[in-house]
Amino acid sequence: MATEYMYDYNSILIVVVLFVLILAAEEAGYRLGRNYERRSDEDVKVQTNTIQAGTLGLLALILGFTFNMALQRYNSRSEAVIKEANAIGTTLLRTRLLPIPYDSVTHHLLQQYIDLRLSASNTAYDMVTERESLAHETKGLQSQIWEQAVKAAHIDPRPVTSGYFITSLNNMIDAQSERNALLALHVPEVILYLLFIVFILSGALIGYASGLGHKRTFLPSALMSFLICLVVFIIIDLDRPKRGIIKVNQSSMEQLKSE
Repeated sequence: MATEYMYDYNSILIVVVLFVLILAAEEAGYRLGRNYERRSDEDVKVQTNTIQAGTLGLLALILGFTFNMALQRYNSRSEAVIKEANAIGTTLLRTRLLPIPYDSVTHHLLQQYIDLRLSASNTAYDMVTERESLAHETKGLQSQIWEQAVKAAHIDPRPVTSGYFITSLNNMIDAQSERNALLALHVPEVILYLLFIVFILSGALIGYASGLGHKRTFLPSALMSFLICLVVFIIIDLDRPKRGIIKVNQSSMEQLKSE
């Protein structure tokens, strides 16, 4: 997997640095425009405004594309939680098909498994040791549940009893693997870098166009940059399932505790 440098930094810090860079680029563009103001004519100003509009249009296109990509990944992670919760719920119900004492033992192990999955969902990304420990415990508990299923199948090998349970258990393990894969799926950083570059250059062009004119519209352009930075923050936050403000709803998994 490609190295992700930006993922190690706080999303608020990234957006604040981006906003400062945009303001700096706008100021630099304004001063450059003031230097060329006397040597430019109306045609140059019109061409500059056209280029500025095109750059802002490109920024809007990349912004919408990136937001849609982050939102799709967030929705996929939300669906993965529901899918895994349904798989665990089905496995819990089918423990009743197992012969005694494997029905109660397996049901107890599955309750522990739910606790582990909830703990993994609530463990922050930067808690590396805790996440690795939970992943190891999850694999170990899956092995224990599988061993109980194998023992139950030796006593009752019918496909409508132990066979059904083994099928649901296999689906449960697959759902966990799929969910882990979706957690590691992020918006490619090269797209975020492209978005930042176009955004900063747009700020520089806005400042340059203001410098070519007689009056500067700093406050409206700063407010526009601030609003776009908020959208960028939402994009980054959606892309960080365990680190941001927007988190995947775990209610479907929590409801299994009552079963």
